[in-house]
Amino acid sequence: MERQRTRQVMLALTLAGGLLLTGCSGSDSDGASSADGSKGGSYNPGFPAPNQPQGETDSDESRGDYTTPSPDYLSTFALDVDTASYGYARRTLAEGRRPDPSTIRPEEFVNSFRQDYDRPDGNGFTVTVDGARTDRDDWSLVRVGLATRGAPADPDERPPAALTFVIDISGSMAEPGRLDLAQQSLDTMTERLHDDDSVALVTFSDQAETVLPMTRLGGHRGRIHEAIDGLEPTYSTNLAAGVETGYRTAVKGLREGATNRVVLISDALANDGDTSPDSILDRIDTARREHGITLFGVGVGSDYGDALMERLADKGDGHTVYVSGADDAEKVFCEQLPQNIDLTARDAKAQVAFDPENVASFRLIGYDDRRVADDDFRDDRVDGGEVGPGHTVTALYAVRTRPGADGHLATATVRWQDPKTRAPHEESGQLDTLDDSLWDASPRFQVDAVAAYFADALRDSGSRLPGRPSLSELADRADHLADTTEDKAVRQLAATIREARHLAE
Repeated sequence: MERQRTRQVMLALTLAGGLLLTGCSGSDSDGASSADGSKGGSYNPGFPAPNQPQGETDSDESRGDYTTPSPDYLSTFALDVDTASYGYARRTLAEGRRPDPSTIRPEEFVNSFRQDYDRPDGNGFTVTVDGARTDRDDWSLVRVGLATRGAPADPDERPPAALTFVIDISGSMAEPGRLDLAQQSLDTMTERLHDDDSVALVTFSDQAETVLPMTRLGGHRGRIHEAIDGLEPTYSTNLAAGVETGYRTAVKGLREGATNRVVLISDALANDGDTSPDSILDRIDTARREHGITLFGVGVGSDYGDALMERLADKGDGHTVYVSGADDAEKVFCEQLPQNIDLTARDAKAQVAFDPENVASFRLIGYDDRRVADDDFRDDRVDGGEVGPGHTVTALYAVRTRPGADGHLATATVRWQDPKTRAPHEESGQLDTLDDSLWDASPRFQVDAVAAYFADALRDSGSRLPGRPSLSELADRADHLADTTEDKAVRQLAATIREARHLAE
């Protein structure tokens, strides 16, 4: 009875606060969630949080401050499968340089590694929620894992693709490992695409040119190889002209029943023509809304416009990867790109509701540019993320539990639209107990923790993620996990952490 009375008092207080804050609900310029979880006074009384109608804040002053109690119990974000931040950090550290903290996005470090989630049979997601205690006071890490169905075993099962490659041939692309690597990769990919797929080729330097209009591969592979092999680096980088011409070419070659996508290959160092990000973004947004054309950004080069490429991909309902060498290129162009031709979910968003009886505060680790107002979770007009088969999306939270916490901690829901019918769907999962300490949790959970802690150390925000070990200990744990998982990527993580440690000495 006493527990029920406490819950009723808390509910009354949060409702009263919500009435006072109604006039300023919504999302601020930093991506903070609204202070009112209701939606125009008609909030759905079911999941996610009928008793906690508030949203997470994330101001410039509080971002990364894990000691400040969260004033709310909802967290909402658009799904994101980008991995470019981790790839670029690896390249930078291998060259003996410390990455700019502004390029470090923890979620992209975590999402760079294989996960152990169950997968659904059809479109949509499975939802896995688990957690483990850190060695700091009452802090834990909670993991929300979302997985789509596996990529088809038979590549012929996917729909045809209409791919417009927009390739940067500016002078900076002459550096080894840029244009030459892109050409090798595209030549290999051309042989692996289906006869019914189509390819267009647009190049840009100071100006943009459609080198090859939309062309079916069947019977025309020689023509496509010739266009690819004839590319040579020239002048400056007019990225806006490349994007505009690329999307115009994609619209002209639009194929009904196919996956229409622009693939931008660039170092994203715009220095000619219209260099305003907003103007370039407007060009992408129109094609996305009117024609459903999505963007796949492939970053290259030791100097790389990371922030601009990320914004382009977000606006284009796509994602970014970074290619630092031949192995990366093989994986991106010959494995990931064919996998990403199909879509299993559009405008996907996640919302996590924490139980105030057992959770004192929480902080979403990363996703700073993907925050969504809590009351926009079920507003399908609000943009989310596009996800294809074979993908997983992981979000980690630093959670401080209340003393003696027992029972339900969090419920997570993902909402998405069917890629063909646009019908909305939801799936949920919840976490009721924290049985393990962090370094006794599943190996994949530990890998996620090491990746997040490593990103936190590189960010050097002045407020450590609770329970963060030293770089030396993180490297040792990554080596042990590489032995356990037999995963080459985890071994590379250990080596990258050691490179960062040497630079810090």
